[in-house]
Amino acid sequence: MTEPINEIIWKQFGGSLDMFENTLEACPAEVWSDKSEFWYIAYHTLFYTDYYLSRNPSEFMPPEPYTLSEFDPEGIMPDRIYTKVELIQYLQFIRTKCRSRLSIDDPESRFIDSRKNYSFMEIMIYNIRHIHHHLGQLNMLLRQHADLPSKWVAQTQIELRGE
Repeated sequence: MTEPINEIIWKQFGGSLDMFENTLEACPAEVWSDKSEFWYIAYHTLFYTDYYLSRNPSEFMPPEPYTLSEFDPEGIMPDRIYTKVELIQYLQFIRTKCRSRLSIDDPESRFIDSRKNYSFMEIMIYNIRHIHHHLGQLNMLLRQHADLPSKWVAQTQIELRGE
């Protein structure tokens, strides 16, 4: 019997989130708050991961304390530096949202906004690629400023359905 595609996507998406969490955890305070903008790249990644997981992008609203500033065409930064704890909590929120989306077998759903019209599976794969694009940036910053690589995760050990 073959493994359901949603289980396969979860193992890799969840692994990406696990790697992202490892990277956040590995970041020392001096790198988090310096001019490298580590925190901002991390926030941007989480914001768009959350957005791309939305069933209806036109109604997307991130959880508090985050705002829709990422959508501003002027590229304004958030009004403050988000802490490591806040972004790890946001990551946990996203992990739950991802598991929920993948637990519901809805292969006909689409992600449609002003620039994208992707099937559910394509937006999931696109989202994983987006996470890894920025993971590369964050790991480069960790190596440049603290010589601290984060731990690789082959696939998540968290089950799609269950605790």
